[in-house]
Amino acid sequence: MPAQPEQIWDDIREQLRSETPAFKFHIWLEPLELAGVQGRTLYVRAPEHIRTSVTERYLPLLRRAAASGFDSRATVEIVGADWRPTSPGRPDSEAPPPRSALNPKYTFEQFVIGHGNHFAHAGSLAVAELPGHSYNPLFLHGPPGVGKTHLLHAIGNYVERFGSGLTVRYATIEEFTAEFVKAVRRRSTDDFKAGFRRSDVVLLDDVQFLAGRDRTREEFFHTFNTLIDSGRQLVLTSDRRPEEIPGIEERLIERFRAGLVVEVEAPGIQVRRAILRARARLDGVEVTPEVIEEIAARVATSVRALEGALIRVIAYASLRGEEPSPELVRHVLRRLGEDSVPDTCGIGEILDATAREFGVERDALLARDRRPSVATARQVAMFLARELTDHSLPEIGRGMGNRNHSTVVYALNRVSTVMRTDADMRDAVDNLRRRLGHPRH
Repeated sequence: MPAQPEQIWDDIREQLRSETPAFKFHIWLEPLELAGVQGRTLYVRAPEHIRTSVTERYLPLLRRAAASGFDSRATVEIVGADWRPTSPGRPDSEAPPPRSALNPKYTFEQFVIGHGNHFAHAGSLAVAELPGHSYNPLFLHGPPGVGKTHLLHAIGNYVERFGSGLTVRYATIEEFTAEFVKAVRRRSTDDFKAGFRRSDVVLLDDVQFLAGRDRTREEFFHTFNTLIDSGRQLVLTSDRRPEEIPGIEERLIERFRAGLVVEVEAPGIQVRRAILRARARLDGVEVTPEVIEEIAARVATSVRALEGALIRVIAYASLRGEEPSPELVRHVLRRLGEDSVPDTCGIGEILDATAREFGVERDALLARDRRPSVATARQVAMFLARELTDHSLPEIGRGMGNRNHSTVVYALNRVSTVMRTDADMRDAVDNLRRRLGHPRH
C-alpha cells in the first residue's frame, strides 16, 4: 500500500529536522505544510512572510528530502495559502472552492488580550460559543495587522472543534468575488449560492473591497440577507467602519450596523511585549527580555509588523551567527525602514554597544577604571556620542561617569588621531556605527 501524504510529509520533516540546526528549523521549516501531492510533485504551503526566503534558501534541501522520503524523481513547489489541488481530468480554473481554509494556529488561546482588543475578543468568543444567537452580524474593524483575521479564524476553529457538526465557510472578499465571477461564467451560480448560504457560520475578511464591485455587492447583499434570515452566523472584518466604506449603499451599512460593530485597536506596549513573548514561545526560540523590550518599543503599528520584526531580527542574527541583541534590533529595523522611533541613539545605547565591541564591562566605562582597554573603549564611546547624538560635551561627560569637559575633548582628539593610522580602531568604530544604525557609506 502506498504511503499516505501525511506519512510522506512526516518522513520529510524528520529528515529536514536532522539536517538543519534547530534554530533555523523552527524559524524557516517548521511552519511549512504539505498542501497536496500530484504525481511526483509535492506542493508545500509556506506562510507569506517567509515564502520568498524558503524558496531561495531551502528549496534544494526540500527537494533532496523529497527525493529520499518520497520519490527519487520528486519535485517540490512552494505555494501560497490560496493554492488548491486540481481534480484529475479537471482544469485548474474549474477546481471546486474549499469549504474552509482556516489557519489552525489562529485560536483564542493564541490571541493576546489587551485594552484595545478585549471587547472584540469577548464578542468573537460569544459568537463562537453560540453562533447565530449572540451578535449577528459581528463586524470587526480596525487598521491592518491588529488581529481581526486572527479572531475570524479563531471563531472558525472553535466552531469546527466544538460546534457539533456545524459547517464553517471562510473567504476573503477577493475570493468571494473570484468564485462569483467563475460561477457566472460557468452558469453555475446556484452552486455558488449554496456553498455560502448553506454554511452555518460564514466568515468574510476585508469587506471594504466590496467598493466598486456592483454585481458582487448585489450578490453579497442577497447572501447576507439569506444568512441572517435563516439564523446562520455572519462575521465580517474591515479596515474601516461600515459608514466609511466608499461606494456602499445605505441598505448594506444598516445591515452591518444591525449587529455588533467593534473596533480592534493597535496594541499598547504591555500587549506588544506579551505578543512577542508568545510568538517566541510558539516558534521555540529564545530571546532575552532586553530584545523583547527593544522591539516592543520600536514597532507600534500592528501585531503583524511586530511579529514580522521578531522573525526578521532572529533570522538576521542566525544568518550572521550572532545572538539577538538590542543593538541588532535597532540595526535591522532601521535598515528595513520599520523603526517607528526617531533615528537617534542615546548615550546608554552607545555604552552598551561599546562595552560589547571591546569586551569590557559597561560599569567599568563609568567607573574610574584606567586600564588601557577600558580607557580606549570609553574614549570611543565619547567619540560616538559626539557624532551620533545632539548632546553637548558637558552632557556627554556627565553621561560617561561625570567626566569633565576637557576629558571629553581629549577623547575626541585622541580617537580621531588614532583612526587615521590604526585600521583596528577604524574597524571598531565602523562596527559600532553599524550596530547603532548609523553606517558610513
